[in-house]
Amino acid sequence: VEETWRQMLTGEISGLQSMRRMWGAIPSAPRCKLCNAPFSGPGGILTRMLAFGPSRLNRRLCKWCIRSIHKQPGGAEVEISLLFADVRGSTALAEKMAPGEYSKLLARFYGTAAKVIDEHDGIVDKFVGDAAVALFIPGFAGAGHAAAAIGAARDLLERTGDGAGEPWIPIGVGVHTGPTFVGSVGEGDAVDFTALGDTVNAASRLSALAGAGEVLISAEAAEA
Repeated sequence: VEETWRQMLTGEISGLQSMRRMWGAIPSAPRCKLCNAPFSGPGGILTRMLAFGPSRLNRRLCKWCIRSIHKQPGGAEVEISLLFADVRGSTALAEKMAPGEYSKLLARFYGTAAKVIDEHDGIVDKFVGDAAVALFIPGFAGAGHAAAAIGAARDLLERTGDGAGEPWIPIGVGVHTGPTFVGSVGEGDAVDFTALGDTVNAASRLSALAGAGEVLISAEAAEA
């Protein structure tokens, strides 16, 4: 099971590349990050008929891939890159705004982050409070997953206005690369596709140290 997961996460699993090429011939986006099944347009109609539509567990993985994950719970340790984007001064922002307005601001940030991460072939792992966490996995983002994560971090600064010094929401971002356990974690109904390990913790710490408008990139991510 661990070897199957490793092959899936690195994009080496048998038949995956053929499936990606097959679905890639249908010009419809967005797509499943793993098998490339289209989610919209004419291709989206076909995939929904075949039960390949977006999964509720992770909107960037199709139901078929998620079912495959659940059939073989577990995971593997592979090198990935992680991005943590955290709102700066969120407590002060919340104190100055009505709860509804603050909620709309965070929703805009979540939507912007999700779009940027998707464009760089990352997967949103979770939104936690005022932070966005993304995984850049070789099987999804390719061998250049570190460059993809750094590119996403830079674009996120630009789209939030932090890159120009005029943010509509101030954020700090951390990017780190290293060996990480990635897989299906949990039991019963409480199962999640996520990443665990010190690499995740290090990326979180980098984000916490980044000032508003800053991206802190670890030496490992820079080298990769």
